[in-house]
This record gives sequence, structure tokens and C-alpha cells, in this order.
Amino acid sequence: MKRFIAKYGIWLLGGLAVMVVALCVISALSSGTPLLRNIAGVIASPFRSAGAAVSGWVDSIDDHFDRVDSLQEENDALRAQVAELERQLRNAQKDSEENRRLRNLLELASQRRDLKTVSARVSERSVSNWASTITLNRGTAAGIAIGNCAIDEYGNLVGVVTDAGMNWCTVTTVLDTSSSIGATVFRTEQVAVAQGKLGLMSDGQLALTYLEDADTLISGDLVVTSGLGGYYPAGLSIGTVTELRTDAGGLTQYAVVTPKANIAHLTQVFLVTEFDVVE
Repeated sequence: MKRFIAKYGIWLLGGLAVMVVALCVISALSSGTPLLRNIAGVIASPFRSAGAAVSGWVDSIDDHFDRVDSLQEENDALRAQVAELERQLRNAQKDSEENRRLRNLLELASQRRDLKTVSARVSERSVSNWASTITLNRGTAAGIAIGNCAIDEYGNLVGVVTDAGMNWCTVTTVLDTSSSIGATVFRTEQVAVAQGKLGLMSDGQLALTYLEDADTLISGDLVVTSGLGGYYPAGLSIGTVTELRTDAGGLTQYAVVTPKANIAHLTQVFLVTEFDVVE
């Protein structure tokens, strides 16, 4: 078979070609179409098919780009919706957090009816190696005065107002090296002084000094404001004792205190403008 095809294949192809041409001629004569016109039509037919294919391909490309543009517009609209939902979620979280603080303050108010407070937001922080202050958006126009205490919603002491303008005030926190507040160890009623200390401020801690009997303190002891002298309200939580240390001279001991207020992350505080004085 292979030999037959190899020997006579060219003649077979030639015969097939003659038959095709003959069929075209017969078809043209039988249909009444001029021969040359029919031959031209036969020759042009593949090109017409190719042109139709190209036109369809171009149309499909146009449809593709139209779909891409439509998807891009839809994507942009969805991005805008997501951004708006995220904004609403942030506002909802902010409102929820503020409501939580106000509920806690309401609970504090029911426990400490002697305290009159004004809400304020933290607008600026200033922290250095020896200073720790926050600026609030309330001032003398809201009844704020130098010497007022700042507390969080739980009644934990944040610091004391040391400067004030019409619509702002500066609070020196309990961590500041210039801070010095009369304090009492709640468990033992031992009177002392809560002070900012240079070596502790970077760790977010302060010192309890002027202790008469430091050895009686234990880790976890609560330190509160004494209220003596009428400068600050009594019973505000300052912090808890974490350890005892001896000063550089080796003569006196002091306690390291971790504040109860989360000073580094405060966004809202409450300024105590009136309170009952401890006699």
C-alpha cells in the first residue's frame, strides 16, 4: 500500500483537483451564473469567511473592554461602599467606647456622690525622660482650675491640672517627676507620698515614699489618695504596689507602684471640680 501511494499519489491528487474544478464548472453552468463570476466567488469565499471571523473577533474584543469598564465602575462603587461602612463602623466603635466610659462614670457617680466632674478629651500628649503631661480640650470656660484632679471613668487618678486656658488645660500625670500627691496604703492605712521618679517613669511606674514601715507592704497593696489638706479628693485609686526597693543611699525604702489608670492610652478623662474635703 505504501509503495502504491508513493508511486501513484501525485496522480491521485492531480485527478482529485481536476474533479473539483469540473464540479465547479458544472455547478456554475447549471445555476446560470457566469463562469468567471462563479470562479471569483469561489476564490473570494474563504476571504469572506476570514473577514467575518475577524469582524466577530473585533466585536468580541469591544465587548470584553466594555465588560472590563463596567466591572471597574462596579469595583469603584463597591470600594466606596466598603469605605463608608468602615467609617460607620469606626464611628459606632467610638460611640460604643464613649458610652461604656459614661456608664462606668455613672456607676462611679453613684458610689462617689461627693464628686462633681467635667468630661474632657485628650488633645495632645507630651512625654520625655522626666515629664509626662496631657493637654485636654476643656479650660476655665468650663469651670476648670489649676489644682483640679483628673480621673478616668473608674475613678483612678490620672494627674492634676497644672495650667489652664479658656478652652484647654494641661494635666501633669502621676508619672511626671514633679508629681507629688498625699497617699494612703488602703490595707494598712499607712500614710505616704506618691511621687513620680526619674528611674521609674520610662516603665510607666511611680514611687511611694516617706514610708514609716515599708516592710508591712505586700505586692498588690492598693494605694489611694489620702485627701489630707483638702487639695485632692480622698480615696481615689492611684495604683498597686509591685515591689520594695532601697534608694541609692541605702538608707530608706520606697515602694514601686503601677498606676491603675492606663495613662498611655487615655482618650477621655474627667476633671473633678468639686468634692467633699476630708477633715
